[in-house]
Amino acid sequence: MNVSSTPLAHARLKPLPLDAIHITDGFWKQWQRVNFEKAIPHGYRMLEKSGTLNNMRLAAEHRAGIAHDANEFRGYVFQDSDLYKWLEAASLAQHDYNKLETGDWRLDPSLVSSLQSLISNLYSAQFPDGYLNSYFTFVKPNQQWTDLEWAHELYCAGHLIEAGIARKRATGDTDLFDIVKKFADCIDETFGEGKRAGLCGHPEIELALVELYRETNDARYLKLAQYFIDQRGRNTFQGLRHIGALYMQDHVPVRDAQTVAGHAVRQLYLCAGIADLYLETGERALLDALTRQWDDMTRGKMYLTGGVGAREYGEMFGDAYELPTKEAYCETCAAIASMMWNWRMLLATNEVRYADLFERVMYNGFLSGIALDGEHFFYENPLRSDGNVKREEWFACACCPPNVMRTLALIGNFCATTNEAGVQIHQYMNVVLKTETGDWRLETGYPSDGNVRVICESDMECELSLRIPRWSTHNALRVNGTVVELETRDGHANIKRTWRAGDVVELELDMTPRFIQSHPYVDATRGCVAIERGPLVYCIEQVDQSADVNDLRVNADAELRAVWDATVCGGVMILEAEGTVFDAREWDGKLYRETRNEKKDLPRATIRAIPYYAWNNRRADKMRVWIPMK
Repeated sequence: MNVSSTPLAHARLKPLPLDAIHITDGFWKQWQRVNFEKAIPHGYRMLEKSGTLNNMRLAAEHRAGIAHDANEFRGYVFQDSDLYKWLEAASLAQHDYNKLETGDWRLDPSLVSSLQSLISNLYSAQFPDGYLNSYFTFVKPNQQWTDLEWAHELYCAGHLIEAGIARKRATGDTDLFDIVKKFADCIDETFGEGKRAGLCGHPEIELALVELYRETNDARYLKLAQYFIDQRGRNTFQGLRHIGALYMQDHVPVRDAQTVAGHAVRQLYLCAGIADLYLETGERALLDALTRQWDDMTRGKMYLTGGVGAREYGEMFGDAYELPTKEAYCETCAAIASMMWNWRMLLATNEVRYADLFERVMYNGFLSGIALDGEHFFYENPLRSDGNVKREEWFACACCPPNVMRTLALIGNFCATTNEAGVQIHQYMNVVLKTETGDWRLETGYPSDGNVRVICESDMECELSLRIPRWSTHNALRVNGTVVELETRDGHANIKRTWRAGDVVELELDMTPRFIQSHPYVDATRGCVAIERGPLVYCIEQVDQSADVNDLRVNADAELRAVWDATVCGGVMILEAEGTVFDAREWDGKLYRETRNEKKDLPRATIRAIPYYAWNNRRADKMRVWIPMK
């Protein structure tokens, strides 16, 4: 999940380093507070409760000569990866995101001590050659690298590498990074041309190795990342039952890929790794393949929330337009993987469509994955529920919660980039930006409010680029109070001038609520509409309605009304729509009947919708995103 600040050889945009962006207030400040004060401490407790932390303690003791029975191991073979993602989140939390402010939070001192103890266990569990994996230390000793298809050794290693890099960048400490580098050297000595052949059944190591190359400038890691990517597509793996190698994206070489297919998280982690490889090598065939796959995903395999993965079986992409609502899988990790991929595509191309999709996923498919209390989570994110879905405090396969934690910890750094022309603002949030040319401050009530103020805090000459979201049709722009013509280039409003400290740019985005329809080929939503406002997808929850949500019919020709309600889910903009209530009693228990042309005056109803990310925070209840039309 790392955001590199080193020059990317073939990027059109440059990310800002960790210290350069500080969230100061507003929507994302509150979410970071929840993450740092609630979610991350909760994660540590759950890692302890699940046995994940103890697995590594046992591995360290086993390495010290204290024998342990294999049955003492708890969880899945890839259990270490949950620990590593949490380590990344906790390391980022140690970094002072808001050093310009006073009275801000820091990670609980007891957790800092626990983190140090955890790293000490990792050091003790590591083999002299650098190998590190709790499962293969005392459950299946001497069987390392024997099950690359399913054992996730390289996947776990990738997450450990990401954690070590994040800790080094966030705190300056190299304790974990030294462990990581030693393990990466072990992998490099094991795999590659003229060495052991192989690749991981679950992509992740690829993007981690590229990031390690950026951190060390050691080309061995970039070469190894390319090796693993080049190995894919040779049908090495048997894959999942009748799905075959497609499940693991091993059915076609990456440069020949036309579609996204198979396990959704695997596919998008692989795409992120390939994008990283392109950013360093500039190989056009890689970017062309990624562009084809992105088009395939967004034109027929993606939900309105930005979620992906239609099928529960195999956590997989379905066919084009196969997008059921109640059965939608939409794993939270897949949403995060999509953000990772879109961020890299944005850096590679500076095309606004990637920032637009990043935003859609960030506010909807991703943010629904964590409860407002920071201590309950969704693994799956359906678009309809009959009330039998509830958030859990943790999962047996707990990949999603710590993934959410590390993403929230880094969320501000996806706000802006720079290049030789100037500064680009991609996501609107309350931040202070420190760039090589000067400093900026953003102030906004986004996503509830479409007004954005960008305040220049240094004298400089450069171009300021502001993303104009595709959903915003009527916009206004002022500089120092004077209205200027809003000319967009490639989806951005660009203002080039000599800036003086105190200059203010004001952007007004169109937050008019809107009805959305899906492609007619999507059977599950035919005859229905959804509701959006700004970047937010809305849903209707039973608790807010006067009738059963499944009996409501919305009038898509009527105007939607936006009303702020501070009492709902910590304060949200409620949308009200006109509708009617269908009377199912006239069917009298029948499942089918002849069509009738008679028109009846149905009881009217006011339909109240809340942001999708906020559902299931009051009680487990019926919910739907797509509402039948009147």
